[in-house]
Amino acid sequence: MEKLIITAAISGAEVTKEQNPAVPYTVEEVVREAKSAYDAGAAVVHLHVRTDDGTPTQDKARFKQCIDTIKNVIPDVIIIPSTGGAVGMTAEERLQPTELFPEMATLDCGTCNFGDEVFENTMPMMRDFGKRFIENNIKPEYECFEMGHLDTALKMIKKGELPGGSLHFNFVLGVFGCTPATIPNLCWLVNALPSDATWCATGIGRSEFPIAAATIAMGGHIRVGFEDNLFIEKGVLAKSNGELVAKAVRIANELGREIATPDEARRILGLKK
Repeated sequence: MEKLIITAAISGAEVTKEQNPAVPYTVEEVVREAKSAYDAGAAVVHLHVRTDDGTPTQDKARFKQCIDTIKNVIPDVIIIPSTGGAVGMTAEERLQPTELFPEMATLDCGTCNFGDEVFENTMPMMRDFGKRFIENNIKPEYECFEMGHLDTALKMIKKGELPGGSLHFNFVLGVFGCTPATIPNLCWLVNALPSDATWCATGIGRSEFPIAAATIAMGGHIRVGFEDNLFIEKGVLAKSNGELVAKAVRIANELGREIATPDEARRILGLKK
């Protein structure tokens, strides 16, 4: 079975220090959490950034500062900046990290309820995002919260409205208002993929590690981290993103999946270093 790529979503846009004091806000904290995840076995850092007071931002300069500082410490890590940003941000605001020409970035594949809010990703917005990704030669990680998102992305890729080539998807399961985090739902999504696509799965909250275990056994790749879950076990806050990654590595070891290095992850994902 292919080696396992572990992505660490180290901060997200929603979780706060009030929920877990280890959630990173400052550049120094972001680097600390990225390094802890990398040292534990993550090949990829999925990156949101904040201002020092924790406010979500898509500011290009803040992204550059965080990316450059992370790369100074762990130069071979793959960094996937978010173009999802936070609910309510404009498309142009969200697209700012693409101006830094990352090797990969996220591209959200449809509008959905996000708890009490609406995460807007209309088809015209997706076309604009696709155009920017194509122009800047950025490989998307297609983020799908629903089967309709996957179907929409595949049809738009076929039309040339979104980047084609080697495709990579992340199935985000367990967001309140979206697809529940169950094994049958995961299988349903995976079975609809093109046979040559790579995929990752993300379980939100208490479903993080059950979904990770199922994904590891199915041959997919996984995402863990503070963006998705703040606890190492029921009622016990995780001390770092590294602690969450280390737990995922232990599960992978028990199931016989070797962990991919960043260079191996680039080969699997079809990236050029």
